[in-house]
Amino acid sequence: MSDAAGIPETVATYLRLRGLEPSAAKKRRRKRRNDDDENQPFTPGRDPKGVGDLLADLTRQSGWDAQLAKEDLVLQWAEVAGEETARHADPVALSDGVLTVQCDSTAWAKNLHLMRATIVTELIRRFPEAGVESVRFVGPDVPSWKWGPRAVPGRGPRDTYG
Repeated sequence: MSDAAGIPETVATYLRLRGLEPSAAKKRRRKRRNDDDENQPFTPGRDPKGVGDLLADLTRQSGWDAQLAKEDLVLQWAEVAGEETARHADPVALSDGVLTVQCDSTAWAKNLHLMRATIVTELIRRFPEAGVESVRFVGPDVPSWKWGPRAVPGRGPRDTYG
């Protein structure tokens, strides 16, 4: 006889294998499964997520949002400033909240300076993580006539490069 109820060992084994009589090992196994909530259906966090959501979570947790927003700003400059403006002005630097835009001519730089409030508002609306606070428009790089072996005192030539 195998247990206190007087059931022969062969019958007890048969009943245990058929699942009719609970055993201590089976109780332990069930208890372990019930404690594991992440594998239970219909619990919070078990809904499938899209790849975009997973990548957004990864970039947020890694702290890449600001850098990616700056890259998006450069890539989408034509949409923010307009096609015509983008042909004559390119963003070249972003530091301390100031976006520096290099223009083809001083005339373009002056016109964009007058439109600065609109451009800054659009940049802040589209790319809040980039941290743009203001925009600085600069004209073309021109040689300086103030230094060198042939420099002369006086006004010299004015802006004739744009």
